[in-house]
Amino acid sequence: MKRKLIAFDLDNTLAESKSPLTDVMSEQMGLLLEKYDVCVISGGKFLQFKTQMIDRLEVDPKLLDRMHLMPTCGTRYYRYDQESNEWKIVYAEDLDPEQKKKIIEVLEEAAKKLGYWEANPAGEIIEDRESQITYSALGQQALPEAKYAWDPDDAKKRAIRDYAAEKLPDLEVRVGGTTSIDVTRIGIDKAYGMRKLMAELKIEKEEILFIGDRLEEGGNDYPVKAMGIDCVQVIDYRMTPIVVEGIVKVS
Repeated sequence: MKRKLIAFDLDNTLAESKSPLTDVMSEQMGLLLEKYDVCVISGGKFLQFKTQMIDRLEVDPKLLDRMHLMPTCGTRYYRYDQESNEWKIVYAEDLDPEQKKKIIEVLEEAAKKLGYWEANPAGEIIEDRESQITYSALGQQALPEAKYAWDPDDAKKRAIRDYAAEKLPDLEVRVGGTTSIDVTRIGIDKAYGMRKLMAELKIEKEEILFIGDRLEEGGNDYPVKAMGIDCVQVIDYRMTPIVVEGIVKVS
């Protein structure tokens, strides 16, 4: 079955953590949009998508009709509106205020009891992303090299996740990015987001190719692989333009 959609993780797949697309990746993304619909799905919020990726794309605005942005693991979905020249939300599945309050309390408690609460963070440690609450151990704006060094084997993140999950049995608590824990409504992960998109676009999983850096079991991209979508694992964001160039050439 012919591919119709190429989907990507964002951090460390399309770009270095919290960093903009490179010139090479921006160019390859433009070429890809000429031939395929493109989805980017990540635990980040929309502003992160905009600053890391959208602001770096130099493409005919008409091609943006093929772009599907799914922040917070697909609990929010944005499409480009040609008339207003704006990204508009198609749907949002936000947490209610009481849920948010409880999640924030538990994440702070977990990090402090386990000794992982950063005294001098680079930005917010806990961020309300409306449909998701995210704990970032070193702060949202920590430098990539500091983030990569903080928890290379995921042991710290798993400890925080396990502590918080026990206190939040009615919510989904999972390891997110390099230093983050994400909390959403139950059953929310990247597979959930991909299923929502398949229903919106009326396409089958065989028509999708997903590219990510955390496809191993327990990684935040793994649910996409587990649901049966064909996947390509990249080591990091520097490998992705090579993969995309290959896809464009054989299309």
